[in-house]
Amino acid sequence: SHINNLFDGVEKKFQYKMRLVYAHFPINATITNGGATVELRNFLGEKRVRIVNMLPGVKVEKSAGTKDELLVTGTDIDLTSR
Repeated sequence: SHINNLFDGVEKKFQYKMRLVYAHFPINATITNGGATVELRNFLGEKRVRIVNMLPGVKVEKSAGTKDELLVTGTDIDLTSR
């Protein structure tokens, strides 16, 4: 199963779509370091900036077609899904 996932990841890449969902405080996500880091601002109205570092081999980017959507892609399903 793991070996099949590795082959599938190299051939097709695994992709997860995440939406920034909010009711009152709009969440602002900034992607830095070439897709290796995400900075979340105004999460639940906080002033503090939350920094999320991607694992090795995982990239994040903003969706071009959908507002407030992040695309997380990588070849290893275990690292991409964390």
